[in-house]
Amino acid sequence: MASSQKDKPLIQTPSVGETRKASALQEEPEAVEENGHSAKRFKPDNEEQSKKPPKRKVVLLLAYSGKGYYGMQRNVGSSQFKTIEDELVQALVLTGCIPENHAEEMKKMSFQRCARTDKGVSAAGQVVSLKIWLIDNTVEMINQNLPPHIRILGLKRVTGRFNSKNTCDARTYSYTLPTFAFSHKDHETQEESFRLSQETLDKVNELLALYKGTHNFHNFTSQKGPRDPSAKRYIMEMHCEPPFQQGGLELAVIKVKGQSFMMHQIRKMIGLVIAVVKGYAPVSIIERSWGEEKVDIPKAPGLGLVLEKVHFEKYNRRFGNDGLHESLDWVEEDDKIESFKKEHIYPTIIQTEIQEKSMSTWMATLPIHDYEASSSQQNTDIHKVEGVSHVASDEDEGSD
Repeated sequence: MASSQKDKPLIQTPSVGETRKASALQEEPEAVEENGHSAKRFKPDNEEQSKKPPKRKVVLLLAYSGKGYYGMQRNVGSSQFKTIEDELVQALVLTGCIPENHAEEMKKMSFQRCARTDKGVSAAGQVVSLKIWLIDNTVEMINQNLPPHIRILGLKRVTGRFNSKNTCDARTYSYTLPTFAFSHKDHETQEESFRLSQETLDKVNELLALYKGTHNFHNFTSQKGPRDPSAKRYIMEMHCEPPFQQGGLELAVIKVKGQSFMMHQIRKMIGLVIAVVKGYAPVSIIERSWGEEKVDIPKAPGLGLVLEKVHFEKYNRRFGNDGLHESLDWVEEDDKIESFKKEHIYPTIIQTEIQEKSMSTWMATLPIHDYEASSSQQNTDIHKVEGVSHVASDEDEGSD
């Protein structure tokens, strides 16, 4: 053979690259570790980065009492209007689930809420999706940095492209109200002593059932014109449950399930039914409200409105049993949801109604509505009398 291993010189001439490497080591002695091996220039940063937990796409099941907050959605730069998301983002930063420099720009964490809720509106089953750094006992640690009236009740991994708003098939809301709201205007009765008869409950449910199906709800929001295609919304279910007594009041819960809702839609749907039951408006006004004509519709107070649940049927059918992801039905959290409602949501609704009499005050405005009106100016005047102003949007986002 022309050459062998022992023919090679004992000392080899270093290559250009090796010369540069040796020179660099001489110029930067701090790059040499105690064991004599050269350290990479940015190794400390790489080590610090490697210690961070993995960033994963998750959904958080969120429950909160909305009293004292200007809705769910953040108003970045408006610190005087505190929202639920302000509290949540702060807790995520303090827990170390998201970087502090992303707190003002949550799009970087792919943050999306399933539904917006208006000023004072509560939620028992809100869902948000985002990317976070998973840590030990994530839910428990986040809750330690949240006030007791806001709680994360569950966390689940989801697909990388999951979007809680766009993936949601339907939303269920409840509206808790004192039953004296259904007392007829011509029958004087003490609010605390009023009891809802089965006959009146049946009438309420007959009226609520009229909403089921697809209708043009442009009269139930200020955001849509009569010919706007997005004003058409599909209502799957709407009914009033049997009354119950709590805190010295008889209460009833109205539940409505729909694909999506526009700003103020649910409160106006309920407000119009109350006006009919009390004898201020004819039954025919409900169907007339779906036409192009402008109809004056009263808007019930926001106090009793609660986002009960968001539905992901299509997602669950596709990914719920794939062995990698969990079904987003939250059945295992039902007890936690009910406990939170009993501890934080229902007492707030009842105490606020007793102290502030929001339903009684609102009912006093019903006679000033012109239920035959078709003038937008008359509607504007009514809104001024009601004195209601909002910063955040109501109900959920839908197509808005």
